[in-house]
Amino acid sequence: MLRDQLSELLRPVVHGLGYELWELEYAPRAGGALLRLYIDSPNGISLDDCERVSHAVSDELDATDPIPGQYTLEVSSPGLDRVLRTSAQFARFQGERVKLEMSQPVEGRRRFLGRLSAVNEAEIVLEVEGCEVRLPLSGIHKARLEPEA
Repeated sequence: MLRDQLSELLRPVVHGLGYELWELEYAPRAGGALLRLYIDSPNGISLDDCERVSHAVSDELDATDPIPGQYTLEVSSPGLDRVLRTSAQFARFQGERVKLEMSQPVEGRRRFLGRLSAVNEAEIVLEVEGCEVRLPLSGIHKARLEPEA
């Protein structure tokens, strides 16, 4: 899958500049694909950081030419309501509120909003309305942080 190949190719480039590649989206479209990178660092992300990564990634993509045809590159911060995919990303935000949707129902539900109380390589535990719910990472369709007002 091209998205995974792009992640493998670009993660070291982003990391070499001192940032974390939080998420990569690749959407092929008529008239040109969209490649969107979300980067993060302990100090936050500024416009200068995005420009710096954009130039380095563009150079790498020009040299290796992995994307057929035209594409648009966007680089930005993952934001407060960032997507969570990996156990490491979930672990980083343990104690925070998470909104997620499962691929298949768990305990009769597909959508959950709760506080992330535990994480391991195979599952997360959410506290939902006073009850703990164990959810397999492999079954999570999409998940985001739910910032508190």
